[in-house]
Amino acid sequence: MTTADYIALALFLALWALYSWLTAGSGSRFFPRLSLNRAMAERRRNWIYNSLRRDLKMIDTQILAGLQNGTAFFASTSIFAIGGCFALLGSTDKVEDVFSNLPFVYYGGRTAFELKVAGLTVLFGYSFFKFGWAYRLFNYCTILFGALPMMHDTNADRAKAEIAADQVIQMNTIAAGHFNAGLRALFLSIGYLGWFAGPYMFMAMTAIVVFVLTRRQYFSDARLALMDPVSDTKDKQERDMRT
Repeated sequence: MTTADYIALALFLALWALYSWLTAGSGSRFFPRLSLNRAMAERRRNWIYNSLRRDLKMIDTQILAGLQNGTAFFASTSIFAIGGCFALLGSTDKVEDVFSNLPFVYYGGRTAFELKVAGLTVLFGYSFFKFGWAYRLFNYCTILFGALPMMHDTNADRAKAEIAADQVIQMNTIAAGHFNAGLRALFLSIGYLGWFAGPYMFMAMTAIVVFVLTRRQYFSDARLALMDPVSDTKDKQERDMRT
């Protein structure tokens, strides 16, 4: 491990923390532009409140099931990735022969390689716990959603119905936050793989991944599709320029 390796690792963690801080809305004072995640949180609220106006909620339960199934898929993927990391540790001798003969690749030795694989394992382990907890919270959200009153009871006591809906919204938003954190770790693992080619490749790939993720959160067509053309004139003009 060289000084450049420690600098690259510190940059990786710093960019990860900064990106998470911005997309969560904590940095809205310094960067007021609405992120895609925060815009979707408002759409979740609209969805749940809209469900109070109908008794037949089969569509809503299908949406909730889809959220759970997607979370379970990525949790399983993380488990497979962890298994792949352990398999990689068992093949260190073969990997050492390959890396030592590759041009333009800095190989720091067996110990450094095993430490990098251990770090990658921790990264996938973090994503698994995030996905696992998100799956559990989506399950709780389904139960809370089942407790929402029917239209007759909603019309009789609107305030009580909205309190129940707010609980569903909050649980759903928290679950989505953990899901996004796990997904973010998987995306950043692509940048982490650059470390096996050297610290400078690690820094470059991390910067590229964070740049792509930031663009998708703040400047993508998906974000523009969620913006209100009446309340957000600037985003409307940006959409018109693209189309």
